[in-house]
Parts: sequence; C-alpha cells; structure tokens
Amino acid sequence: MTILTPTSKPVSGASLSDVPQGAAPAGLPDVATLSRLATAFFTALPGSAGSATPALASLGSGSGESLSAGLPVAAPVLASASNPAPPGSPLAGPGGAGTGVPGLSLPQGKAPGANLLPSAPTHVLSLGNRVPALAPHAVSQNNVPDSVTSAAPALEPRFGSAALGVGVPDGAQRDQPAASPFYFLRDAGASSGANRELPLPGHDVPTAESFGLPSIDDLLPFNSRERAGAAGGEPDRAGAFYFLDNARAPHSNEHLPQTGSAHPPFDVNAIRRDFPILQERVNGRQLVWFDNAATTHKPQSVIDRLSYFYAHENSNIHRAAHALAGRATDAYEGARDTVRRFIGAASAEEIIFVRGTTEGINLIAKTWGVQNVGEGDEIIVSHLEHHANIVPWQQLAAQKGATLRVIPVDDSGQVRLDEYQKLLNSRTKIVSVTQVSNALGTVVPVQEIVAMAHRAGARALVDGAQSVSHMRVNVQEIDADFFVFSGHKLFGPTGIGVVYGKRDLLEDMPPWQGGGNMIADVTFERTVFQAPPNRFEAGTGNIADAVGLGAAIDYVTRVGIENIGRYEHDLLAYATSVLQPVPGVRLIGTAKNKASVLSFVLKGYETEEVGQALNEEGIAVRSGHHCAQPILRRFGVEATVRPSLAFYNTCDEVDRLVSVVRRLSSRR
Repeated sequence: MTILTPTSKPVSGASLSDVPQGAAPAGLPDVATLSRLATAFFTALPGSAGSATPALASLGSGSGESLSAGLPVAAPVLASASNPAPPGSPLAGPGGAGTGVPGLSLPQGKAPGANLLPSAPTHVLSLGNRVPALAPHAVSQNNVPDSVTSAAPALEPRFGSAALGVGVPDGAQRDQPAASPFYFLRDAGASSGANRELPLPGHDVPTAESFGLPSIDDLLPFNSRERAGAAGGEPDRAGAFYFLDNARAPHSNEHLPQTGSAHPPFDVNAIRRDFPILQERVNGRQLVWFDNAATTHKPQSVIDRLSYFYAHENSNIHRAAHALAGRATDAYEGARDTVRRFIGAASAEEIIFVRGTTEGINLIAKTWGVQNVGEGDEIIVSHLEHHANIVPWQQLAAQKGATLRVIPVDDSGQVRLDEYQKLLNSRTKIVSVTQVSNALGTVVPVQEIVAMAHRAGARALVDGAQSVSHMRVNVQEIDADFFVFSGHKLFGPTGIGVVYGKRDLLEDMPPWQGGGNMIADVTFERTVFQAPPNRFEAGTGNIADAVGLGAAIDYVTRVGIENIGRYEHDLLAYATSVLQPVPGVRLIGTAKNKASVLSFVLKGYETEEVGQALNEEGIAVRSGHHCAQPILRRFGVEATVRPSLAFYNTCDEVDRLVSVVRRLSSRR
C-alpha cells in the first residue's frame, strides 16, 4: 500500500495486513496508539485543537517518546466531504463539516457553499439535502456559481426545532417575567397559556455557541433595564432614546451581565434558515430585507401549510356533506380560534376574516359608523395615522356631516395625551388610532387612549397592523372595542386580515356586503342574516390564506413574541446608534418607545436616490411617503427612507446599509 506522510510524499511499504496483530511498522505508532490519537482528535471541539495537544503529546510510540520524536501524525484527510466548509470556518474539521485539514484551500466552484459572499451571515455552512429550489439563482461576487443554500447541519427547522422552543417536557413550568417598562414585555402574562411562547427543554439544546458561532449576547447590547437591575439601580431616562441608555458596542464581550432569563435562547441564524427567500440574490448580493413594515416574509412552515391545504383540503366551507368540506371547514375555523388566542379575544365569534387592515377599518366605518355617527358628531384620529385610518373616517364625516379631529404629536413623534384630552367631549363617537406608526415606529399608549375615550362615552378602534408582529397584544386588557390587523405583516399570506369586535357591538351592526355565507334565510320579501362573524363574511372567503395566517401565528408563538420584541429592541438600538451619527442623516421620529422602524432623510439626496443605491447592494428599503403623508409633513418632509426591521435581520445587515449611506454621505 501507499502511505501519505504529512508532506504528502508517497512511501512504499508493506501493507498493514503483513504486520503481526498488535504490532506496527517500524517508525509508526501501534494500532492502539493510533486509535487513542483518533479518539482524542475527533472528540476535540472545533477551534479547540490546542486543548488536545497535551493528550496527543502524551501518547508515545511505546518507548515513552513523544510523537514528535518519531513520525509526526497529520490530521486525516477525509476521502469524501459531503458537507465541506470554506477555509477558516469555525466548523472546519473532521466532524462532518469540513476537510479536516486547517487552512486547506477549497477549489473555487468545486465545493458547494464555499463560494457564498463573505458578508452572508450563514456563509460558512451548507447542506446538500435541502430543497433544490432553495439554491441561489445568481453567481457570487467572483462570478463563480454557488450550488446549494446555506444552513447548519442537524438543524432542519422547517416545522421549528429545539432552538425555537419546541419539545416541552410534560409538566414543564417557567417563571413569569417581571414587570417591565418596555412595550414588548408588557402584558406578557395577561393572556392564556396557549398564547405564551413554549420553553425549551433543559438538555441537548443546540445553540450558536455549539457551532462555534457568537451568541446573540455577543452581538447585541442588553437593554438598560436588565443592566440597571443587576446594578441595583434604575436606568436613566434622560436620553433621546430609551433603548440607547448605556448601550454598549454590539461586538464587545466586555461586562456581559451574568443574569438568568426565563426566555428560551434566540438564535437569529436558526430563524433565518426558516425563511427561504432570504437566500435570494439581488444584483449579485445576498438579499437584505429591510422593508418589513410594508410586508414580511414567510417561513417555510407557512409555505408548506398553504401547499398542504391545496393538495389535501381544498374545498368551500360550511355547507357540504363530503370529507374535503369538513377538512377545509375545520382548518378555517381552527385558524379563527388561533387568532382568538393570539390576541386574547373572549370568543372566536368576535373574529372576522377580511382582506386586511384597510378593509377592516372600512367595514367598521361603513357599518358601525354609518349606524352610530350623525350630523355634528366628532371622530378622533391621531396625526400618526396611515391613510387607511384617515380616508374612511373622512368619507364617513362627509357623508354624515360629522367632524374629524386630530390628536397632535410632539417633536419626537409621540401623541400628546394632554391635547387629546381637550378634544374629547360628549359629541365624540369614536377614537381610531394606530398602536405603532408605520412611518416613524412610535409605540402609541393605546390603553390610556382607549380608557380616556370610554370615559367620554366614545368607542375606540386600534389599528394593530404594525404592532402584532413586534409585541404581545391582548384586546381585552387594552379594552379596545375594535382591533384590526393584516396577515402579511405577521409573516403570513397577503389578502387576509382580521377584525376583532366586542360581541355586543358586532351583534348590533348591519352587514356591509350581501351574498352567500352570511344569510340564515332568504325570500324575495326579506332576508335573515347570520350571527357574527358569518354576517360579515359574504361570499367565498380567503380560506387557504386564513389557514396560512394560523400557521404564521403558530410559528410566531413557537419563537415567542417576547423573544422577538427583545431581539428587535436591541437590533433597533444598534441600528440607531450607527446610523444617527452619519453626516447628513436626519432621523424622523425619535420617540422613546419605538418599534423596529428607522425613518431618515440624507442631506443632498432624494429618498429615491438612496433607495436605488441600497438596492444596487441588494438591500430593500421603502422610500416615499409610506401612505402617511400628514405625519411626514408635520416634520417638514414629503418622503423618507424607511428601513424597517424584523427578527430575522442582523447587525451585519445593518452594517451593510450604514456603509452605503456613509459612502453616499461622503460624496455630497
């Protein structure tokens, strides 16, 4: 046989079969020693080869000599690497992810996954058993095509994984989080147990560190509340941003607090692998999706659920004796109950499926509004509203001779409750406000606004389109009379949304469309309508996408809405801290309570120019008025650039955006 030495020179010699059992050729360690060497080598963690040196050095050739005195033993070269990793990868090693030879170069275009852009957050890993359609469609920066998508081994997350909080032992208990001033931790325990994120089992939990990757604590700053709590004090609220109090650099490991947490670990790379579109390339660059306030992407579990519905359950609902009608009805009504649990409604009959938030507000204005608003009455909205929460009320006011009044905002973009109190009077019939501004990210104190409306004898509607994906919502605790949101901003399909209404209000409201599904009996003389919610769902509904929305809510619940809010809070803090100092950047909307929206303008540039420059680098943002012209004009601008973040975004992606903005800034 031929034996390869560390210098890769062939050495001819007898085969091992010619050597007596237990012996070894001259100059080579015996078989037992080789076995011990292999065991020590393969049990060493990636990147910890140095820690195995003493064990290897202690293994001699039987005469007490170190191996360095005899024939050195190189790391074995695997004949077949099914999951190769690029050189320098923290996972390169003989454990199944790399060649096993540190520093060994991989030929460009020959090793799947080795050719991804260095800036890609998951560029070091690849799996050969993923769906072929998930392979990148474009070439990398050096014009060599990639052939597989990137993913971590042994973590197939299609229907969630241990890293996302799946697999709760029977009887598992978790501590309730302490009260917090942060918007995303409020009401954490207010809803039913089915609403809470599931805790992880206490063993065999894969983490970023177990793959040699930095933990989220190494990447993002802890919030000041936790640091202040550890120090026995309260955070300083004097700063311009509550989330920047004492913020540290996100890549520093110094002074990490050693505090326990009731939250499961959050691994952004595991989350990203659940969203196949994040592997797309735009202009030769890996996609960065910072347009989440416009629409969010869909996890594979939602895509699979839609596919399953059309393959196995597709039917119209409610009125048929056949099996598929029963399956479709169960899936549709099951999704309704999933929504009920998610927002804390008292009954599934209070949940109406519509096309989205816009249709939901129109439904309320054209039913309850037409029935209850008259001449001389008043409707109140805030200066922060999306056009969808302005135009229907303008139309109603014009139709009925009512007056539309507006709650002003301060210079940070937060509503002024003192001025709102002055607007309330006996003529006020309804107050309709957003919970989170789509243009500024301001988190509005809706619970206080609703309570003040009720004290004045008015009803209250809350627009939750921008809030449900970032924070826990409990409609009973808010005490909203109506609550509306859209599925596509909650990682679900487009064309599906929800109206929540208190049961007594819905029962008194007339239908706003007529047709099938919403009637109990029809003659040519009269029609008897169904009870809510069917009364408001005329015709064949968007059955499949309602089911898809239920799957999206299940996914968010598995991850944990508090986990999402905590991560996005720190990511927004980091993004603000690196974008705000760029010369020429002006942030629009600086309220202390903000969700994941950064609206800005850059001196010397039209917003479209900035958006185009970012798109050239594969970064998607929204530039324009965001269907919220009144609030932008309040700050003296007609349009902004709006990066909006989600829980699958990373600090590296933020750095890519800021790098482009800095380059533009330096030119003018």
